[in-house]
Amino acid sequence: MAEIAPDVDSRTEGTADVAAYIRTDGAGIASLNLAVENLHCGGCVQRIEAALAAQDAVTSARVNLTTRRLALHWRADQAEAGALLGAVSDLGYRLVPFDPELLRDGAAHEDGVLLRAMAVAGFAAANVMLLSVAVWAGEASGDMGPVLRDLLHWISALVALPAVAYAGRPFFRSALGALRQGVMNMDLPISLAVILAAATSLYETATHGQHTYFDASVGLLFFLLIGRYLDRRARSKARSAAEQLLLLGAAAARVVGADGQVRALPIGAVIAGMTVRVAPGDRVPVDGQVSFGRGDIDASLISGESEPRSIKIGDWVHAGTMNLSNPLEVKVAAAGDDTLLAEIVRLTAAAEQGKAAYVRLADRAARIYAPAVHLLALAGFLGWWTLGGLDWQPALLIAVAVLIITCPCALGLAVPVVQVVASGLAMRRGILVKAGDGFERLAEVDTLVFDKTGTLTHGRPELLNSADIPAPVLAQAASLAAGSRHPLCLALVRAAGPVVARLAVREHPGMGLELELDMGALRLGNRVWCEVDVASPDDGNSELWFRQPDQAPIRFAFRDQLKADAPGVIDNLRKAGFLIEIVSGDRAEVVEPLARQLKIAQWRADCRPDEKVAHLKDLAQSGRKVAMIGDGLNDAPALAAAHASLSPARAADVAQAAADFVFQGEALAPVATALILARRVRRLILQNFSLALAYNLLAVPLALAGLVTPLFAAIAMSSSSLLVTLNALRLNASRPNGRGAP
Repeated sequence: MAEIAPDVDSRTEGTADVAAYIRTDGAGIASLNLAVENLHCGGCVQRIEAALAAQDAVTSARVNLTTRRLALHWRADQAEAGALLGAVSDLGYRLVPFDPELLRDGAAHEDGVLLRAMAVAGFAAANVMLLSVAVWAGEASGDMGPVLRDLLHWISALVALPAVAYAGRPFFRSALGALRQGVMNMDLPISLAVILAAATSLYETATHGQHTYFDASVGLLFFLLIGRYLDRRARSKARSAAEQLLLLGAAAARVVGADGQVRALPIGAVIAGMTVRVAPGDRVPVDGQVSFGRGDIDASLISGESEPRSIKIGDWVHAGTMNLSNPLEVKVAAAGDDTLLAEIVRLTAAAEQGKAAYVRLADRAARIYAPAVHLLALAGFLGWWTLGGLDWQPALLIAVAVLIITCPCALGLAVPVVQVVASGLAMRRGILVKAGDGFERLAEVDTLVFDKTGTLTHGRPELLNSADIPAPVLAQAASLAAGSRHPLCLALVRAAGPVVARLAVREHPGMGLELELDMGALRLGNRVWCEVDVASPDDGNSELWFRQPDQAPIRFAFRDQLKADAPGVIDNLRKAGFLIEIVSGDRAEVVEPLARQLKIAQWRADCRPDEKVAHLKDLAQSGRKVAMIGDGLNDAPALAAAHASLSPARAADVAQAAADFVFQGEALAPVATALILARRVRRLILQNFSLALAYNLLAVPLALAGLVTPLFAAIAMSSSSLLVTLNALRLNASRPNGRGAP
């Protein structure tokens, strides 16, 4: 790889050139996002953040364990990027520009490495165990001579030693890296136990010893590789919402020149004052004012409204919004990193990095666990060799037994095995778990903040007053509407049933539809277009008007209907003690009656994406643990900023990417189901940690006393792992249905 920058010394070899990725704001603070390729655990996060925080120029350094993103901010006039990142390279971590595609390819490769290692270890463990059973049976019956026993031991060695060398690489490399950094991690006692067990077994085999422990070494690797793979799979489900948001930005814009010719320019070359043309079906590439054309745009990124917004000359449009109808020309006010879309990307990325401080209980325990295990094993060896009167071989076997019996297999499985079981159960309940630590955070939630459109409601309007409209009139209006893709027209067609579309209908952008007949024109559209003189109450409903020649106009009222189970679910959640709020981008006239219907006292309307994030931060500063439930593009920053987040499956891709959980179907019940399940998951995780601790409190004294052989230690260790797994499987016996209180 290339160097970071020309001034970087040899310490940064292997770190990518990142000069092009540095941004500097007006205050002189430089920022940089990189990916840490070989990031494994919370201890890695702590070491990287501590190394960067020790640099005087650094103002902020956060590492996201799930996305492996390093967000670094420093005073540009005090240090170069290469000098700062050299401190990370010195720790043995590889830094590359944050490229989601490369990261996904790398994750797939690492998963493949673990699976191949697991297959080799499992195959070897099964075969070596069969050979060990043969030795045990022969010894017990007295029919096996030393020559046959030695032969079986050598066959075991031929199977086990290559398997240990191959399958143990993920742990050996990690342990060696930790030693080079002068620290200990959970992989170090694993590596020592496996190597010592294999080496001692080889020595016993070569010296015609009675017992070998090849089965312990490969069995230990097999169980630990399962735990490592389960943990990686749980974490790899999370995907950065900021990555998805970036896909909404255009790579190029069609710029109209002074001569009227249209040419494509990279978005980085577009500047304020230019005019860009936006075809129907394309996303607007810039922020600016419409200078030509009128039509409808999908502005849900800004307002959260599910209905398209009519625009005309002089109206503002923003990058990322979709042009739904007619060609537009937009005079550029901002492009690239200065657009509102770019600001939402920054908000979402900042919210994701805010979760970087979350460190699992297993990782915190490992900081003490690893050195304690080594000290205990060393104490056992020295104590029995110098004070206990034993030779070095039996004293070493006691030390190996201590390393194996205290090996953190159960501790390493305590969290991921529960998460995988819970994820499978949630999947069967229609809930996709995306964040590895999502259940843990959701279990801590005491406040629920709901978006309105598409979350509490179905996200599509329905005709309210069809019973008051004569069937022939409804059918005639629907025949005009059948030629349009406008959501209100689609709702009108659904209400009328099968209709034949009128081919001669003309669509007037921003106004409505018109059909010329001999008796006059039929019009379907807004009240201005249909020349409505009568006043109608502002009941918060959307409307279309139908005008026939020489007849009074007829109003079609539409409303986005509340989900059928929403009142019951909200009532149960309120009784369970949750504080419930609605925060929506919709109008107050629409939000207020819905909040009143659901008996939700706290609600906010007309909220922009940054206002939603600010409100969540205010709740967090007041001590609340907030779960955000939303579905719109404008909800993505809030979903990322919340302590936990859920999104329906019909939501925008960006909202789904930002959420920790995605639930299927039209019902709201999966939200309550997820809350119930999260609390059960937390209980099981704590139980598993308790079981692992109780196991070690019982097993370690026995191993130190010399009452446990390495073989029995491996069986005990495997049993503790099995116990933790069986405890996690109890979750499948639960039947959360979402109707009861969490």
